[in-house]
Amino acid sequence: MPRFSVIIPCFKVQGFLRECLDSVLEQSYRDIEVIAVNDCSPDGCGAILDEYAARDARVRVLHLPENVGLGRARNAGMPHATGDFLFFLDSDDTLTPGALRAMADRLAETSDPDVLIFDYARTYWWGGTRRNVLAHVLAEAGGGCFTVAERPEILDLLMVVWNKVYRRDFVEREGFVFPPGYYEDTPWTFPVLLSAERIATLDRICLNYRQRRQGNILSTTSRKHFDIHDQYERVFAYVDSRPRLASWRPYLHAKMGEHCLDILSKPDRLPPSGKGEFFRRTAEMFREHKPPGISIAPELRVLEGSYAMYAVKRQAGRAGREVGRRAQQVRRAAAVRMARGRSALSARRSLDPNLVVYSAFSHRGVLGDPAAIYRKAREIAPHLRGVWVVQDEQQAALLPPDVEHVLLDSPRYRRITARAMYFVNNVNWPGALPKRPGSVHIHTHQGTPLKYMGADLLAKPGARHGLDVPQMLRRADRWDYSLVANRHSELVWERAYPCHFTSLRTGSPRNDVLVNARPGDAEAVRARLGIPADHTVVLYAPTRRDYRRGGHVDRVDLARFAEDLGAGHTLVVRLHPSLATGPARGMGLAELHRRGILVDATDEPHVEDVLLASDVLVTDYSALMFDYALLDRPIVVHADDWGAYAASRGTYFDITAEAPGHVSRSYRELAWLFASRTWRDEESARLRAAFRDRFCEYDDGRAAERVVRLLTLGEPGDAPLPAARRTPAVPAEPKALIER
Repeated sequence: MPRFSVIIPCFKVQGFLRECLDSVLEQSYRDIEVIAVNDCSPDGCGAILDEYAARDARVRVLHLPENVGLGRARNAGMPHATGDFLFFLDSDDTLTPGALRAMADRLAETSDPDVLIFDYARTYWWGGTRRNVLAHVLAEAGGGCFTVAERPEILDLLMVVWNKVYRRDFVEREGFVFPPGYYEDTPWTFPVLLSAERIATLDRICLNYRQRRQGNILSTTSRKHFDIHDQYERVFAYVDSRPRLASWRPYLHAKMGEHCLDILSKPDRLPPSGKGEFFRRTAEMFREHKPPGISIAPELRVLEGSYAMYAVKRQAGRAGREVGRRAQQVRRAAAVRMARGRSALSARRSLDPNLVVYSAFSHRGVLGDPAAIYRKAREIAPHLRGVWVVQDEQQAALLPPDVEHVLLDSPRYRRITARAMYFVNNVNWPGALPKRPGSVHIHTHQGTPLKYMGADLLAKPGARHGLDVPQMLRRADRWDYSLVANRHSELVWERAYPCHFTSLRTGSPRNDVLVNARPGDAEAVRARLGIPADHTVVLYAPTRRDYRRGGHVDRVDLARFAEDLGAGHTLVVRLHPSLATGPARGMGLAELHRRGILVDATDEPHVEDVLLASDVLVTDYSALMFDYALLDRPIVVHADDWGAYAASRGTYFDITAEAPGHVSRSYRELAWLFASRTWRDEESARLRAAFRDRFCEYDDGRAAERVVRLLTLGEPGDAPLPAARRTPAVPAEPKALIER
């Protein structure tokens, strides 16, 4: 008996069907059967299904003699299912890699619930991806099982059948079947969830929900949308037949009204001649099924009136939005005039020689090189007043209480920036910030560049997609000083940003903590992350890809890597900051972290702490490798797509030929490096030493002090000690490794 019975109804999807089937059959978890139902499709679906069935014994094909529709096609497949769980997959959608394994593990963890709800991402025809906006509901549901009465917010999720798997004997016992019609998911999903005694969630993107260019069948203009009324009648009938569910009638009553009004509000759903009829039918149902004594939400009270009143309110709403849009344009124009006036007035005020304005990573907080300079200035130049610019109140709430700050574009922000002598940032300031004569802009960058930056992106149209390079250079024209950690960076920045700044060989201030670190500094970080003190910590830090929209590409099976590392190892993963809020973490990382298989350190605010806590870095092309080399600990470069990366983004040198350690070009090679312990051999140390000599040239642990003394105190700073004459503060072989 297989674990999953995957039922796939097919109708006019020959262009998508192979991708769908491949996404199922190529899963690492293979204890499945696929029941493909050819719903009398007039295209090549039937032949494609027969082809797959001929070469994979797990596939069984049903050819229906006539077209019966999506719901009844699913019904046709159910009697043939023998698996523990039913999974209804639409034939134009796809599973994400590792999805079935994650589902199986979660089902085992929760002792086979009635229903398991997992997450999905919308994938658009133009290449975009967007995660379910209610993904947090799955995460907040916790580790155990529950009922909808215990967590009613679960009903706010999209009411579809394909984001769940169902225990087959539960479905058979309750007699659940799909009705005919457009909205067949509605009378299936509500009864199933209301009846389930044990529901579990999986906070992982397991399915890519394809958004076709011309929409799905529910986005077409048709009278078939009237079907929604019949489907809700079935839901009400189900609840009426089970007195224990009577308390859900007010919720379903409101849900029905919201759903129908949503259909009516869409301009492309109903033919104009049918809108009045649809409204009247909805209002009739609304009155008929209204539970006694309940209050009606304000947005639903329109259903207690006439269609004429509804149309008037809709028209008034559209007119109000147009008036608001025009008023906003007027306010913006007035704001521009006021800003110009303020700039002219500020130009007459003297600069404050003791005022320094800081920002990092687009106003995200006290981070990176600017933070290191700020802390050193408070130590050796306390007369300087440091003010941080943050994006919003949410970011401001995360600041230490003794840090002075202003909100971006606030009146106080404009007053502070008009008077400040010094500006320190690791990205460009907004274009609206004028540079006053006499002010000093210090640009720290974000690390040593491997990939093309600035003007060099003009030769890479794919990599510069969405970037206005000329505007970027106009903003860089405000730089007075550019901090560099090595001669490579100095040459690159002067080429990539052809502006009138002075390069300062100071080193990277944020890396002072790495150069000056001691072995015990990592203990607190490990404890906070829940890492056993005697474990070897493997940090995996991939970068984003420019050849994939969204930037995320799964290059390593993280669960497999963690397992292959074996006992006594902890895998720590840190995604590129640009991927932290996208769908990347939902592709399995968050779920693996919850289960304790690895540690997700993406949200750790200070990457230096994560570097200190690790014993070895595995990366692809991330700039973190240049910082990590300061610790003189092993580095492995996983370069299985180097050709594609270099061609799409452009690189300043071949990292696979001048690597800081061993290079793997496949997962098999990566696993072998760790299984054989080659990752920390003499060759690794030799490669790392050459890399350090070249790229850790000016990082001697005094970079922040050098910047403060040279630029804000006017004191000449000592030249950085050459890398060849420096001794790493942290031993190359951490104690935890020596003992093993």
